[in-house]
Amino acid sequence: MNFTLHQLRVFAAVAEQQSVTKAAESLFMTQPAVSIQLKHLQDQFDVPLTEVIGRKIHITDAGEELAVLAKEILDNVDEIQVKMSALKGVTAGKLKLGVVSTGKYFMPHFISEYHEKYPEVKLIVDVSNRRKVLSSLQSNEVDFAVVSILPELDGIEHLEIMPNPLYVVSGPDNNYDVGKEISPKELEQMPFILREEGSGTRAMLEKYIQENDIDPKVMLELTTNEAVKQAIMAGLGISVISAYSMRLELKNNELKILPVKGYPLVNTWYLVWLKGKKFSPASSEFLTFIKESKERIYQDKFSDYFIGKQKLEL
Repeated sequence: MNFTLHQLRVFAAVAEQQSVTKAAESLFMTQPAVSIQLKHLQDQFDVPLTEVIGRKIHITDAGEELAVLAKEILDNVDEIQVKMSALKGVTAGKLKLGVVSTGKYFMPHFISEYHEKYPEVKLIVDVSNRRKVLSSLQSNEVDFAVVSILPELDGIEHLEIMPNPLYVVSGPDNNYDVGKEISPKELEQMPFILREEGSGTRAMLEKYIQENDIDPKVMLELTTNEAVKQAIMAGLGISVISAYSMRLELKNNELKILPVKGYPLVNTWYLVWLKGKKFSPASSEFLTFIKESKERIYQDKFSDYFIGKQKLEL
C-alpha cells in the first residue's frame, strides 16, 4: 500500500461531510481534485470505500472503518506538529479560526497585527454562518471560534473581545418620520428583512420583539449580512445591522439609522474555544495577543462606532 496523509485527509473530509462538494469546500480544493484523490486511495484497497446511489455518495462499512482509523492517524499527525512546533517556538505552526460572517468587518484588524508579529505562522480563517462555525469548533477543526452570542454548549471557554452595537437601518429614501423617536409598536407597520434562523443578530432582534410584544411584518429572510444591506438599499424594508458592517454605506448615504426606542441593542463579540484544548504555541500566543491587545485595538479602530444611545460617528 502506498496511500498518503493527504489522501486520508481528503477521505476523512468526504466521510464527515457525506459529500464530495462540501468536502472540497472545507479543504479549499476543487471537486475534481477531491475525486482524483479518492480514486487514488480506492486503488490501494480491494474493497469499495464509497458507492454512489442516486448521484449521492455513501460510505461503505469498510469506508466507515477506514474513516475512523484515518481520523486517529490525522489526530496523531497534528499532535506531532504541535509538539515539534513547541520545540521551535511561535516562529512556525498553524492557526485555524472560524469566524461568523459579520466578524469579517473587525477581525482582520486583530489578525493582521498578529500576522505582522508572527509572519511564519500559517493562518487559516473560515468565515461562515454561525451554525457551521460552531460545528467546526465542536469537531475540533478550528482552534478558536469568533461569535457574537455565546453558544449554549458544554465544555467551552470564552474571552470577551469587544461590544457589538446593533441599529435599526433603512434605505436613504423612505417615508418614515426620523425627526422623532420611533416606538416599538410603529415597527409593526414597516416591512422587516431578517437574517437566517440561528444568527446572533436575529437572536437579539427576536429578544427585542418578545420583550416589547410586537409582531413585525417580515418581508424577507436572508442568509448573509451583505444580502440584507443590498435588500435595504433596494427599498425592500428595514433591518437590524451591526454598526461595524455598514460604515461605508452610511458615509455614502446608502443606509440610514432609524431612531428606534431601545436601540442600539448591544451584544458582545467573543473568542471561544474547547475546554481542555491542547494549544500549539501559535494558538496559545494568539489567545495571549487578544487578551493584551483587544482594548487598544477597540479604542483605536472601533470605539467611535458606538457612542450614546443612537449616535454613530463617522
